[in-house]
Amino acid sequence: MSDDQITLGQYLFERLNQPPINIKNVFGVPGDFNLVLLDKINEVKGMKWVGSVNELNAGYATDGYSRVKNGFTAEGSSIGCLVTTFGVGELLAVNAIAGAYSEHVGLVHVVGVPSTESQKKELLLHHTLGNGDFTVFGKISSYISATTAILDDPSRATKEIDRVIESAFINQRPTYLAFPSNFFNMKVSKSLLDKPLNLTPPPNNEEIQNEVLNEILSMISKAKNPVVIIDACCGRHNSTYEASKLIELTNFNFAVTPMAKGSRDIDENDPRYVGVYLGDLSYPKSKELVESSDLVLSLGAVLSDFNTGAFSYSLPSSKVVEFHSDYTKIRNAQYPGIRMKELLAKLVKSPELKKIVEGYKPRASSLDLIRPVELPDDHKLTQAWLWSNLGSWLKEGDVIITETGTSNFGIVQTKFPKNVIGISQVLWGSIGYSVGAASGAVIAAEEVDPNRRVILFVGDGSLQLTVQEISTMARHHNNIYIFVLNNSGFTIERLIHGMEASYNEIQEWEYTDLLKTFKATNYETFSVGKVGELSKLFKDKDFAVNNKTRLVEIKLDTFDAPENLVKQAEMSSKTNDA
Repeated sequence: MSDDQITLGQYLFERLNQPPINIKNVFGVPGDFNLVLLDKINEVKGMKWVGSVNELNAGYATDGYSRVKNGFTAEGSSIGCLVTTFGVGELLAVNAIAGAYSEHVGLVHVVGVPSTESQKKELLLHHTLGNGDFTVFGKISSYISATTAILDDPSRATKEIDRVIESAFINQRPTYLAFPSNFFNMKVSKSLLDKPLNLTPPPNNEEIQNEVLNEILSMISKAKNPVVIIDACCGRHNSTYEASKLIELTNFNFAVTPMAKGSRDIDENDPRYVGVYLGDLSYPKSKELVESSDLVLSLGAVLSDFNTGAFSYSLPSSKVVEFHSDYTKIRNAQYPGIRMKELLAKLVKSPELKKIVEGYKPRASSLDLIRPVELPDDHKLTQAWLWSNLGSWLKEGDVIITETGTSNFGIVQTKFPKNVIGISQVLWGSIGYSVGAASGAVIAAEEVDPNRRVILFVGDGSLQLTVQEISTMARHHNNIYIFVLNNSGFTIERLIHGMEASYNEIQEWEYTDLLKTFKATNYETFSVGKVGELSKLFKDKDFAVNNKTRLVEIKLDTFDAPENLVKQAEMSSKTNDA
């Protein structure tokens, strides 16, 4: 191979490694249809193969990696890369990919597939359905991908690779790339890498955008007490900078949703912050301040049941402007293609807006609504004490991953310091997600700053689904805090239905032995069941230093749960029976 050529496999990873994407770590599981492709990773300077113990966990890890890279990347969005093998590998990852699609997380799913010749001959290969159809798995992924590409034409291969990367980045959704084994070593010109990827979203229609902007300015001029609600897609689509500038310029109060808690540029210590808005499950003061507003600027809304207090928002469309990643809605009028980031940038730069909001003063903040629960040291640990007191231990820059169930609902009660990144899966809600996501998150965090703490809160039931990923973290010597909430089973399921049912029970494990089982080399474990025991850890200066793997088992009563989860479960049960 001449110096002005590289292999197509190397071309793929060089593209993913280029700024502003800057992927340094690739996740996945080796399989015979992708092994040669994996060799190409080491040919890219600064890029490494992580490797997980199964494809589901690898998909979760790629999701967590992408989210943290987004949170740390000043230039804008980023994505992750997952590599699996044909059939058995890619199907095991489908649940993780569907979750990333649901929650607007950008990643490229690369699948090593049999050679084009094997496919043409319809050979009865392993990992197939035995019917000669090599397209079925790509069709499955097409429903959970922004776009798919099946490499079969050498003359278009680099263009197709570029296309799936660009789509994942711009749309912040997974994309699918089927890469035949006989294409891995195909030679292409190295100069093709000199042309930058097109990572800029399509521009808004200027005439329509001006119409929309004027209508929004008119509504703001007539409003007496506007509020801004930051939701998930504001962060996923790199619009939190514009959102923070809007708040700073206007002095409007603002709230976040559960899915947006821990978004970049959004400071919960800001006096204009009025808490987490969760419909009827909000703190009363937060609910009152949001719902009594006469104008709501909703940024990146995801109006799912667990993100809206079982659809209990009380926000008439007549007073809501919805900014979305690819459209805008004002009252009942929808404007396709008017994207949030560009529109918000125009709004905050508008001289008219500055005139309208001059002298505006926000209403009283509700920052005092999160008050630590006080209990004596010898009292059993409770969910209420844990989540309301956790904020005192958290530090600026922490990455906090919470699992579906008590953790996702409990963290709403925790006040975050500045620049905290929050990761949860409120919409898709796949139990076990958080363990794999933590594996990817800690890899991403270590790329930026090894001193940043990555903190996982996971229930015992969820942990048992994906516990193997602790092995991956042990292999890479990742420093991470793992808090295992041991409440003897699936508490969120118990609250919805089957409080005493056997199907919500699990086998008790020796959780503090897990790091020993996975042969971690620099670790410590704790088991706490009293308020004083956990409080002592939170006050321990050595414990706060991010220099080893730590697992803390927190023993809780089986039926103890955050109040908002209890109410949500009641609502979900009624919905299921309807």
